[in-house]
Amino acid sequence: MTEEEVRQKLVSLRIEHRDLDHAIVALSNGGTPDMLQLARLKKRKLMLRDQIAILEDYLIPDIIA
Repeated sequence: MTEEEVRQKLVSLRIEHRDLDHAIVALSNGGTPDMLQLARLKKRKLMLRDQIAILEDYLIPDIIA
């Protein structure tokens, strides 16, 4: 995977993460929320956050001081 492909993947993951955040808020505010669906959305959001962190670490190498 090239650096440009990683950057494009990061953009798409961030968009999906943001969209999930909006969906979670909308579901929470809509009367009696479906707790199972809410839990699934939150779990997916956490998985996306982990994937984003992995790709960001790939782009920003560790510098040993």
